Amino acid sequence: MNVFLWIVQAVLAAAFITAGVLKSTQPKERLAPNLPWVRDVSLGTLRLIGIAELLGGLGLILPAVTGVAPILTPFAASGLAVIMVLAAVVHLRRKEPSGIAVNAVLFLLAGLVAWGRFGPYGW
Repeated sequence: MNVFLWIVQAVLAAAFITAGVLKSTQPKERLAPNLPWVRDVSLGTLRLIGIAELLGGLGLILPAVTGVAPILTPFAASGLAVIMVLAAVVHLRRKEPSGIAVNAVLFLLAGLVAWGRFGPYGW
Protein backbone atom coordinates (compact mmCIF):
# COMPACT_ATOMS: atom_id res chain seq x y z
CA MET A 1 0.00 0.00 0.00
CA ASN A 2 2.91 2.35 0.69
CA VAL A 3 4.08 2.07 -2.92
CA PHE A 4 0.55 2.67 -4.17
CA LEU A 5 0.29 5.82 -2.03
CA TRP A 6 3.61 7.06 -3.44
CA ILE A 7 2.29 6.55 -6.98
CA VAL A 8 -0.92 8.43 -6.18
CA GLN A 9 1.10 11.20 -4.51
CA ALA A 10 3.33 11.52 -7.57
CA VAL A 11 0.39 11.66 -9.99
CA LEU A 12 -1.44 14.21 -7.84
CA ALA A 13 1.71 16.27 -7.38
CA ALA A 14 2.33 16.38 -11.13
CA ALA A 15 -1.26 17.42 -11.80
CA PHE A 16 -1.42 20.10 -9.11
CA ILE A 17 2.05 21.50 -9.74
CA THR A 18 1.30 21.82 -13.44
CA ALA A 19 -2.09 23.41 -12.83
CA GLY A 20 -0.66 25.66 -10.14
CA VAL A 21 2.17 26.95 -12.32
CA LEU A 22 -0.24 27.67 -15.18
CA LYS A 23 -2.77 29.47 -12.97
CA SER A 24 -0.14 31.51 -11.18
CA THR A 25 1.85 32.59 -14.26
CA GLN A 26 -0.39 32.68 -17.35
CA PRO A 27 -2.70 35.55 -18.32
CA LYS A 28 -6.41 34.91 -17.88
CA GLU A 29 -6.99 35.29 -21.61
CA ARG A 30 -4.67 32.39 -22.33
CA LEU A 31 -6.31 30.14 -19.73
CA ALA A 32 -9.93 31.00 -20.61
CA PRO A 33 -10.33 28.70 -23.65
CA ASN A 34 -9.56 25.61 -21.52
CA LEU A 35 -10.75 26.94 -18.15
CA PRO A 36 -13.81 29.11 -18.82
CA TRP A 37 -14.41 29.70 -15.10
CA VAL A 38 -11.36 31.99 -14.94
CA ARG A 39 -13.49 34.73 -16.51
CA ASP A 40 -15.59 34.75 -13.33
CA VAL A 41 -12.74 35.32 -10.87
CA SER A 42 -10.35 38.18 -10.32
CA LEU A 43 -6.71 37.88 -11.32
CA GLY A 44 -5.73 37.87 -7.63
CA THR A 45 -8.08 34.98 -6.89
CA LEU A 46 -6.75 33.05 -9.87
CA ARG A 47 -3.17 33.58 -8.69
CA LEU A 48 -4.09 32.55 -5.14
CA ILE A 49 -5.66 29.32 -6.42
CA GLY A 50 -2.57 28.64 -8.52
CA ILE A 51 -0.17 29.21 -5.64
CA ALA A 52 -2.28 27.04 -3.31
CA GLU A 53 -2.29 24.21 -5.85
CA LEU A 54 1.43 24.58 -6.48
CA LEU A 55 2.29 24.51 -2.78
CA GLY A 56 -0.10 21.61 -2.17
CA GLY A 57 1.50 19.62 -4.98
CA LEU A 58 4.97 20.28 -3.59
CA GLY A 59 3.70 19.38 -0.12
CA LEU A 60 2.66 15.95 -1.32
CA ILE A 61 6.24 15.03 -2.17
CA LEU A 62 8.93 17.23 -0.63
CA PRO A 63 8.34 16.70 3.11
CA ALA A 64 8.29 12.93 2.73
CA VAL A 65 11.26 12.78 0.37
CA THR A 66 13.45 15.08 2.43
CA GLY A 67 12.35 13.72 5.79
CA VAL A 68 11.78 17.27 6.98
CA ALA A 69 8.37 17.51 8.67
CA PRO A 70 6.77 14.59 6.80
CA ILE A 71 3.54 15.24 8.72
CA LEU A 72 2.99 18.06 6.20
CA THR A 73 2.28 15.53 3.44
CA PRO A 74 -1.17 14.44 4.72
CA PHE A 75 -1.96 18.06 5.57
CA ALA A 76 -1.14 19.03 1.97
CA ALA A 77 -3.40 16.23 0.72
CA SER A 78 -6.19 17.43 3.03
CA GLY A 79 -5.79 20.99 1.81
CA LEU A 80 -5.97 19.87 -1.82
CA ALA A 81 -9.12 17.88 -1.03
CA VAL A 82 -10.70 21.05 0.38
CA ILE A 83 -9.69 22.97 -2.75
CA MET A 84 -11.41 20.30 -4.85
CA VAL A 85 -14.63 20.66 -2.86
CA LEU A 86 -14.55 24.43 -3.41
CA ALA A 87 -13.79 23.94 -7.10
CA ALA A 88 -16.73 21.54 -7.40
CA VAL A 89 -19.01 24.23 -5.94
CA VAL A 90 -17.83 26.66 -8.63
CA HIS A 91 -18.47 24.08 -11.36
CA LEU A 92 -21.88 23.26 -9.87
CA ARG A 93 -22.88 26.93 -9.97
CA ARG A 94 -21.65 27.16 -13.57
CA LYS A 95 -23.49 23.93 -14.50
CA GLU A 96 -20.29 22.18 -15.60
CA PRO A 97 -20.73 18.49 -14.69
CA SER A 98 -17.48 17.43 -16.35
CA GLY A 99 -15.58 19.80 -14.06
CA ILE A 100 -17.31 18.30 -11.04
CA ALA A 101 -16.31 14.80 -12.16
CA VAL A 102 -12.65 15.80 -12.39
CA ASN A 103 -12.84 17.47 -8.99
CA ALA A 104 -14.46 14.36 -7.50
CA VAL A 105 -11.68 12.08 -8.75
CA LEU A 106 -8.96 14.43 -7.49
CA PHE A 107 -10.80 14.77 -4.17
CA LEU A 108 -10.95 11.00 -3.72
CA LEU A 109 -7.27 10.57 -4.55
CA ALA A 110 -6.23 13.39 -2.20
CA GLY A 111 -8.48 11.94 0.50
CA LEU A 112 -6.87 8.54 0.03
CA VAL A 113 -3.41 10.04 0.49
CA ALA A 114 -4.53 11.99 3.56
CA TRP A 115 -6.10 8.88 5.10
CA GLY A 116 -3.11 6.69 4.35
CA ARG A 117 -0.47 9.13 5.52
CA PHE A 118 -2.33 10.24 8.66
CA GLY A 119 -3.19 6.65 9.48
CA PRO A 120 -1.69 3.25 8.90
CA TYR A 121 0.93 4.22 6.32
CA GLY A 122 2.18 7.46 7.84
CA TRP A 123 5.61 8.42 8.98
